[in-house]
Amino acid sequence: MEDTFLFVVLTLDAMLRVATPLILCAMAGLFSERSGIVDISLEGKMLVAAFTSATVAALTGSPWLALFAGVSMATMMSLIHGFACITHNGNQVVSGVAINIIASGLTAVLGNAWFHRGGQTPSLPSEARFMPIELPFAEAAGSIPIIGTIYKEMISGHNGLVYVAIAMVLITWWVIYRTRFGLRLRAVGENPQAVDTAGISVAWLRYRAVLICGLLTGIAGTYLAIAQNASFVRDMTAGQGYIALAALIFGKWKPWHALGACLMFGLLDAVAIRMQGVSVQLIGEMPVQLIQTMPYILTVVLLAGFIGKAIAPKAIGIPYVKER
Repeated sequence: MEDTFLFVVLTLDAMLRVATPLILCAMAGLFSERSGIVDISLEGKMLVAAFTSATVAALTGSPWLALFAGVSMATMMSLIHGFACITHNGNQVVSGVAINIIASGLTAVLGNAWFHRGGQTPSLPSEARFMPIELPFAEAAGSIPIIGTIYKEMISGHNGLVYVAIAMVLITWWVIYRTRFGLRLRAVGENPQAVDTAGISVAWLRYRAVLICGLLTGIAGTYLAIAQNASFVRDMTAGQGYIALAALIFGKWKPWHALGACLMFGLLDAVAIRMQGVSVQLIGEMPVQLIQTMPYILTVVLLAGFIGKAIAPKAIGIPYVKER
C-alpha cells in the first residue's frame, strides 16, 4: 500500500514537471486569443526561446541571462506575428504557421553551424541551469506519513520555473477577470468596434496581448532547455505548443479550466513515461511508440467532440479595420 501511494505521488510529481511548459503556453495563448489574435505559433516561439536560452547559457554560464535572452527572442517573434496580423491585417493562421516553420529550420541550421552537433547545443553544467529548489523542512517532513511525503516528493524539489507556471495561472485569472486591462482585453476579442468607439486603441490592446504571449512562451522554452533538460535538442518542443493550444480550447479559454487540461495531458505523459518497459497482463510489454503517442491520441479524441461546445471569442481570427 505504501509503495502504491509513493508511486502515485511520484507520478503526480512528474506530472507537474511535464505540464509546466504546457501551462505557460496555454496562459500565453489565452492572452493572445482573448484579444482576438489566433496564435498557433506557440510552438515556434517556445522552440526559439529554448534554442536561444540554451545557447546563451552555454556561452555565458548564466541561467538568468539565458532566461532574459529566451524571453527576448520569443517576444520578438510575437512582435513579428503582431506586425503581420494587427498592423497589416494578415492571415493569422498563415503567420503562425510561417513562424513555426522558420523556428524549426532556423534553430537546426544555427545550432549545427555554431556547435557542429547536428543542431544540438553542448550539455550544460548545473550552475548554468535552473536547478531544483528544496523547500523549508522538506527533508524533515519526509518522515511524516502521507502529508509529509506529499510535501517532500511532490511539492518540494521543483525548479523555480515550475512554481512560476502555477503562479501564472492565478495571475492570469486575476488580470483577465479583475482588472481594467482584462475587461478591455475580453471586450476587444468579442467586439473590437465597441472598444474602438469607446476611444480605446484596438491595435495597442492586441499588441500588449501578443507581447505577454511572447513573455510566457519565452519562459516555457527556457524551462524546456535549461531547467527540465540540460541542452537544446532539435525540435525538442515535440508538438507541446499544439497540445497547449488544444488544452486552451479544451479549457474553453478560461485559466483554471486550461490548467486542468494541461495537468491531464501532463499526467498522461507522466504515466506513459513510467509505463515504458512495464509488462501488462495479456498484452505483454507495452510498445514505447504506442505509449509516446497517447497524449496526441487523447488530444485528437477530446477535440473530436468530447469536450462539449467550446465557444471562442467572437472576433478571433478576424482582422480589425478601423472605419473611416
